[in-house]
Parts: sequence; structure tokens; C-alpha cells
Amino acid sequence: MAAAVGRALALDEALIVEAGTGTGKTFAYLVPALLSGRSVIISTGTRTLQDQLFRRDVPMLARALGAPVKMALLKGRANYLCRHRLDLTLQQRSLFAPTRATARMHARISRWAAVTKTGDLAELTDLPEQSPVWPTITSTRENCLGQECAQYARCHVVEARRAAQAADVVVVNHHLLLADLALKDEGFADLLPGADAVILDEAHQIPDIAAQFFGQSWAARAAQYLFRDTAAEMEAAGARAPAVAELLATLSSLLDALRDSLGGGAGRYEWERLSDAFLETLPAIEAALHALSDELEGLGAGAGTANCGRRAGALAAQLSQLANIAPESGIRWVDANAAGLTLQFTPFEIAERLRQFVEARPSAWVFTSATLAIGDDFGHFAARIGLPEARTLKIDSPFDYKNQARLYLPRDMPEPQHPTHAHKFIEACAPLIEASGGRAFLLFTSYRGLAEGVAALEARFPNPSFPVLVQGQAPREALLERFRELGNAVLLATGSFWEGVDVKGEALAIVAIDKLPFASPDDPLLRARLEGIRRLGGNPFLQYQLPQAVLALKQGVGRLIRDFDDFGVIVLGDPRLTTKAYGQVFLKALPPSPLLEDGAAGAAFLAERLSRKRAPTAASG
Repeated sequence: MAAAVGRALALDEALIVEAGTGTGKTFAYLVPALLSGRSVIISTGTRTLQDQLFRRDVPMLARALGAPVKMALLKGRANYLCRHRLDLTLQQRSLFAPTRATARMHARISRWAAVTKTGDLAELTDLPEQSPVWPTITSTRENCLGQECAQYARCHVVEARRAAQAADVVVVNHHLLLADLALKDEGFADLLPGADAVILDEAHQIPDIAAQFFGQSWAARAAQYLFRDTAAEMEAAGARAPAVAELLATLSSLLDALRDSLGGGAGRYEWERLSDAFLETLPAIEAALHALSDELEGLGAGAGTANCGRRAGALAAQLSQLANIAPESGIRWVDANAAGLTLQFTPFEIAERLRQFVEARPSAWVFTSATLAIGDDFGHFAARIGLPEARTLKIDSPFDYKNQARLYLPRDMPEPQHPTHAHKFIEACAPLIEASGGRAFLLFTSYRGLAEGVAALEARFPNPSFPVLVQGQAPREALLERFRELGNAVLLATGSFWEGVDVKGEALAIVAIDKLPFASPDDPLLRARLEGIRRLGGNPFLQYQLPQAVLALKQGVGRLIRDFDDFGVIVLGDPRLTTKAYGQVFLKALPPSPLLEDGAAGAAFLAERLSRKRAPTAASG
């Protein structure tokens, strides 16, 4: 892999590499990148890997290779403290700190702000990512005052970008990289430095993230933040404008009416199925935003209120564009959840735009992940990123799956939609859970399946001898840390635990997946992609649904064996693996582990491996 990456760097080629778990793919691309002497952007799918690369892997390899390198870590602006926003928050506590807990956190952040050098909020380990404090102390592209800001000379975002432009290796994440590409398309300056090479780790995420940035969206939350910021900026400037207050009240009422008109609560709604009341409220919101923009920009009360006026105008323009998009170019839909309401447009096809971005940056592009190929075929992924002619390389995992793992396909499982499926799935897993004393991930393809699985597990084990953890009880990372610490827990979870989860050792000996992970046919995003394939005369199931499900299953199964000493049983509770012809496509894509149809054989394998681990060695005896 290092040789292939080195060639891509030397020839400015595109390269796609699937590197199985345990191959050392991070070192395989870092070594040639550091030895090349070229400027390199490394993009990751998670902040965890981003921090690991910047703080550990790159410095260690640079020392080992004797190749001094100037590095920079660059995150999205929402990860950095905005001094102006913090000052505004402290001045307007009634708007931004309505509870004692948030007031205490703001005071804690104020003390940290006086000493931090980077402004990176990751330094605040006691600030949860979902905390309502987060948006009150960070800026967005919309509310940033730019060079008009009184704190511009001390801006952490500006400093981070300045450091990135002077660095040899810049570590970013996919959202920032794709936002930069998309924003440039709209005429904005580069956020990222020019580079000789771009290496994308966890590259299987790229097509879906790209669809977000190449589409359009309008979020009710962005409007609500604007209303709050407007009130705060006017208060700080000592400005009084009854017309503005009246417009803010009108807009708040219109947003409430918009949400109420959906009727069905949380979920995704296709545009064609929206009520007349919803569609008729949109132009009223647009008109009120234009009026608010005019009032604020005419106040002459300073940079803060003027910026709010520009934001109101931009929100009105975005809403107008989204409401008037031609249906043949993509699909419009509404996403409603606890966080708010978002109007979305997703184009039918993003591959051509991705291809244009790659070709517009004449440099090496390396895409790598543990799950990019279906068997030995990279065609699905290569087509989704618009690079069907890119060189490809597949490197299997060095782990000994034939000895380390077993694949258990329970007999007589009901069809996935049968009401007894969750019960039968837990019954199939029970002998293994008993043999291992817990140590299991029970992964579900839907929240409904998760709820039914929890109920079935509680019925089967009313007084379990092992701890039970359920997604939603705590933040994802906290649950994983708890799972590792306990050493014998059973964790029940959905899709967010299928990838980016690394549990090595005896704490995890069973990964059980209830159904094949086909995406929901009711999802508007999926419908957009399938329609795009149909328009080109393709077969949506064979070209998209099946390969996507195969890659997702590979991700889930990949949670089990993470090291040379790991062992365990993979349980797949979907009978279609043996009753449908496409089942063989899934089975051939999985690691080569012996197949079991008897739960007792899986339980015996686990009991034997655990006893071997616990038995004293001859040397220690």
C-alpha cells in the first residue's frame, strides 16, 4: 500500500485502496506522504482519528523517519471559541444562559478563554458536544463579522487557518474539506491551503457527506439563532426599533405554524406530500425575513446588527431558491426532529461534481478505508465519487479469521418483517451470551428493532448476570467507555455503533446483527439516489441498494476482530442470507470464517477460547 500511495503522490494520480483491519493503513499512507516532501492534506471521517493523527501518528513517524515536518490541525469553525460570541453571551446572560448550569459553564469557559492558545473546544473535556452552550460561544459562516469584528486580530479561526497555510501536513475532517470545495464553487476564498496531495481516510463516508454540501438546505434553527443574536446585538448597541421587535415576533409565530402544519411530528417528509398550509407559510417567512433585513441594515447601529441584517437577507434568498428548484434536478424534502426543522434539496447525482472538484485540483488523490470493495470489485464506490478509471488496490486483513472467528447463521429464523423476529434473534444469541457471560454487541438496523430487541432481552434475561447498556442511555463515547471498563457488558444499539468503534480484547466476543442493513425505502435521500440511477437507465437495486448494504454489513462485522489476539462469534439473524440469491454476495464479502448453524457450537467455541485465555500458562505456573 505504501508503494502504491508513493506512486500516486509522484504521478499525481487518483488511487482507491481498501485496507482491511490491522493492515496498518495509517502508516502506509503517512510514510510515503512524509518522505515525498510535498504539501499534503489528510482528511478523516471522525475527530477522534483527526486528533490521533495530529497528536500521535504523524509526529512519531516524522521522528522515526528523520523527516521534520510542519503540521497543522484544522477543524471547522464550530470547534473554535469565538471571542465576540463569548463577550456577547456574557453581556446578555438572560438570552444565552437561562439556567444556573449554563451560567456556570459560561463562567468556566471565560476563565479558559483567558489562557487558551488555540481556542480549540476539545480542550474543554467537560463540555459535551450536544451542550446548548456550544452555539453561544462559536461562530458560523453566517454570523461571523469577519474583519469588522473587534476581536479579529485575536481570532482563533483566523490563526488556525494561517497555521494551516504555512504547514506541510494539514489534518482536517471530511466535512471541512467538502465544505471548502463547495464554498469555493460559490465564489468564497479557500479555507484550506493549496496542496500537492489529498489523502482521505475513512473514505467510504465521502459520497454521503458530499451529497449534503452539493445540495441545499434551510434550517429553522438558523432563523431562531438569528432572532436571538439580533436581540442581543441590538441590546449591546443600545438600539431601539419597535418594527424589528414586531418582525421577530411575527417570524417566531410563522416558524411555529410551519412545524405545526407538518402534523406528523419527527420524520422525513417528501415535498410533494407536504400540506398546503406548510407550503403557503414559506413565502410569508421569506417576506418577513426580507423586511427584517431591510430594517436591520437601515438601523446604522454597528457591525453586529448590520451582520444580522445580511443574515436575514441570505436566509430569505436561500428559502426562495429551495422553494423554486426544478423537480427534475433532484429531490426536496423536510427533516423534522427534536433539534428543529430543516428543508433540504438533494441532487439526483453528485458523482460528476465530485469528479470536477478532483480534476480542478491537479494533485494526487488517495481514498482509503476498510470497506470500499464488493468482493474484489471497486466499481460501486468509484462510480459514486466520479472516478471509475482510478487505480485500485485491495489488501486483506492479516488477522486469522479462520481460527479467530466463527460466523453463525441461526436456522429457522422468521422473515425480517415478522413480528417474532426480534424474539427469535435474541433466543438465537442467548446461548452465546450465556457462554461468554455477556461481552456482546447486539446491533439493529432500526430503532423499532432496537426497542423490540431490548424488550426480548429483558424477557429472556430478567435478572442478567451481565450489565446491559442501551443506546440513548448516555452519549455514544460514554457508552463505549463504560462497555470497555465493565468488560462483560451487553450493548444494544443501532447504526451509529456500526462503524468507528474499536473495542479490543475480551470485552467484546460477540457481534450480532439482526437484519441485512438495506436502507429504508421510505427515506427521501435513498429515493433521490435510486431515481438518479433509473434516469440513467440503471438498476437501482443492483447498482446501489445491494452494494451499499454489503458495505454496511462489512462495517458492522468489522467491529469484532480488532487485534491479533481477539476472537469471537458473528451472528447474522437474517434468513435472506441463505434463501435469496443475493445472500451469497454478502457472505462472499465477509472475512473467511467457518460457518455455523448451531448455537451450541458457537457457545462451545466461546467457552473454549475464554477458558484458554484464563488458564495459567506453563511459564507462569
